[in-house]
Amino acid sequence: MVDVPGGTVAWREAADGDIAVIATQYEGPRSYEQPRLFLARGEWPRGVERLAPGYDFPFAEAINSDQHPPRGGGECPLAIGPGGAVVTRVGKHGSSVLVAVRGDRVTELTEAGHEIVAGTASDDGSVWALTVATLRSPGDLVQFEVSARHLELLDRPNPWLDEVALGEVEEFWYPSFDGTRIQAWLMRPSNGTPGRALPLLLEIHGGPHTAYGHAFFHEFQVLVSAGYAVLFTNPRGSTTYGQEFGNVIQYRFPGDDARDLLAGVDAAIARGGIDAERLGVTGGSGGGLLTNWLVVETDRFRAAVTQRCVSDWAGFYYSADFTMFTPFWFKKPPFEDPDEYREHSPVTFASKISTPLMVIHSEEDWRTPIGQGEAMFRALKQQRKPTVMVRFPGENHELSRSGAPSRRVQNQQHIRRWFDHWLMGKPAPEYGV
Repeated sequence: MVDVPGGTVAWREAADGDIAVIATQYEGPRSYEQPRLFLARGEWPRGVERLAPGYDFPFAEAINSDQHPPRGGGECPLAIGPGGAVVTRVGKHGSSVLVAVRGDRVTELTEAGHEIVAGTASDDGSVWALTVATLRSPGDLVQFEVSARHLELLDRPNPWLDEVALGEVEEFWYPSFDGTRIQAWLMRPSNGTPGRALPLLLEIHGGPHTAYGHAFFHEFQVLVSAGYAVLFTNPRGSTTYGQEFGNVIQYRFPGDDARDLLAGVDAAIARGGIDAERLGVTGGSGGGLLTNWLVVETDRFRAAVTQRCVSDWAGFYYSADFTMFTPFWFKKPPFEDPDEYREHSPVTFASKISTPLMVIHSEEDWRTPIGQGEAMFRALKQQRKPTVMVRFPGENHELSRSGAPSRRVQNQQHIRRWFDHWLMGKPAPEYGV
């Protein structure tokens, strides 16, 4: 039995009875609590030591992808290895790496540029079987020996990817409006026409406390193969950049994170080869909220797709599948401070929207209930502005990640058709446009 402060993310017991625990340490209320690493030794009551307190990156953190196992699948790598070092995964700057931790010292065992998706270790923690993903592969099976620090490929389950024209990716950092450095990736078609400017789609991750990075994203590849450049960034509020960067948007979501995204669009255009007159934006969950917010704030996007979005914070407070009794996102409930909720709700400002908007929502989504999407759709429909709503019966918040394969395909088809019409001029009579 171990008493650690906060919620437990993962734990593992060694043969000698020591227990490694990754947990959040409640110091809030904060909207983001970065997972930390603890080690419990001896008999009950055990002494619990926090390891590497000065290492400001999240233990156990994964990278956002639509190709992970369904929720609940995959095991976070965690073991007590040779010499008593705790070996586990850490999210760092859009990558996840394997590290060995002893006391205050953290040794990174694998290089950046990939994601450690899942893994298990031998009894002594010296040899690992890992699933490793990259921007070009959803997950390869590798063996890793801690002493050798070498990832040995055992099996590549998707060799056909070598025959597919996957997008070419440029990684870069850019200064936001206040000088804050933001990490981003720009994906372009590998078989594009030289000198031809591409339409650009901004993809916004949800959470908001998660991160894009070196992980395979099917949606991005589908859109790039259709002739788009895809920009994905980690604005403030994202993980893998430390506790302060993740929590800085508390009580200000959306806000400066949206400005980070717009600065990213400018930075991508400055890199060349982008048609600044053909911009689109999409995102899901927290990214759907930011999509809604951006089309309120600016008319520079010619089309938008908001997926499983938030549009009305007060309605969300009363209907989401988790409570907001603790002031993580708002200091007071909506019946005490309704103005704060209205001011952060995109639907409040729907009269400002001129961007054609597709709303995609699942009917059994209880994380962001379908009324959130309905609110945006009805507000624009009332004004006779170009909008359409796509509803998926029998699906929930996980549609794009672990929904039925046929519906995941349909979801991608709708996204592409909407952008194809507004950014490439292709007919889409099924939407009445």
